[in-house]
Amino acid sequence: MKILMWLMIVLIMTACQPNEESSNQTPQEKSGDSTEVAATLQSPWDIEANGGTIFITEREGQIVSWTEEQGVSRAEVVTEKDITQIGEGGLLGFKLDPNFNTNHQAFAYHTYEGENGQIKNRIIMLTYENSQWTETDVILEGIPGANFHNGGRIEIGPDRKLYVTTGDSLNGDLAQDKESLAGKILRLNLDGSVPEDNPFEGSYVYSYGHRNPQGLAWDEDGQLYASEHGPDNHDEVNKINPGDNYGWPDIVGEENADGVEGPIYQTGENTWAPSGIAAFNERLYIATLRGTALRTLSFEGENPSIVVDDYGRIRDVEQIGESIYFITNNTDGRGSPEEDDDRLIKLSP
Repeated sequence: MKILMWLMIVLIMTACQPNEESSNQTPQEKSGDSTEVAATLQSPWDIEANGGTIFITEREGQIVSWTEEQGVSRAEVVTEKDITQIGEGGLLGFKLDPNFNTNHQAFAYHTYEGENGQIKNRIIMLTYENSQWTETDVILEGIPGANFHNGGRIEIGPDRKLYVTTGDSLNGDLAQDKESLAGKILRLNLDGSVPEDNPFEGSYVYSYGHRNPQGLAWDEDGQLYASEHGPDNHDEVNKINPGDNYGWPDIVGEENADGVEGPIYQTGENTWAPSGIAAFNERLYIATLRGTALRTLSFEGENPSIVVDDYGRIRDVEQIGESIYFITNNTDGRGSPEEDDDRLIKLSP
């Protein structure tokens, strides 16, 4: 009887112990206060800010603007080629022109149907006038696309060049083909021409060997970082250097090969599905979709931690002033939306 009672006690104590985290599991170290700023967004994708106005693209083809005084308003986006909201495609990246206050222009990245129904992506210039965004110029089009793996992040770097992430369009071989625009980080002049100091003469390609990168950010020293979706796991955060090969589809996770740049951090058998990233307070802030959290990581790929994990899927994150803003992405068909989803959240670290 004593032996039986002892065994029962051991079993109870064992059942009460938490499961051990794997080496790639992120410690949960929440910090800061979060406040809902806007609600009922529709598949939001990208955040941009100008003064007291925050702009958010919605994949179906609208741009939301929010101000504290007026709340949320939604403007139509008129393009010469219809925005195709399919799979992971639609109206994706968005970046205000440096002279937006005078020219009211912005860069946008969207999916469309090319000849014979082929899915492609294009970068265009939009002009805001009469409460509507209208295409006024084509920067680059014909970027390979598919139902999935369209990339789509647009940022302007410290060098005032336009940086754009493209996915492999479900064809991994294109990521290694330097003649293709798929599976790359592209670098353009703001007028759409090729910068003379790009690593490959006459080419927009800045780095290659990417699967589906969706985040770009620079630290204070001008070092570029990118987040990238792996194949179900082995998601990556990379330091991006001009002309480097980041391995996809030949190299995954911690595998090595000559001439291939490895990630500063990869998630191993876990999955984050990292999207937008921001550099703030000497750390990277990373929006994760399947990881359903806002996470941070050091610039050297160390000390990953969870900041917030109460909102479901998170698509983009942006530093605005001394605060961090992020958007949820529960209405994109892959989440479990609540009544007010999707939302713009302000985090005050």
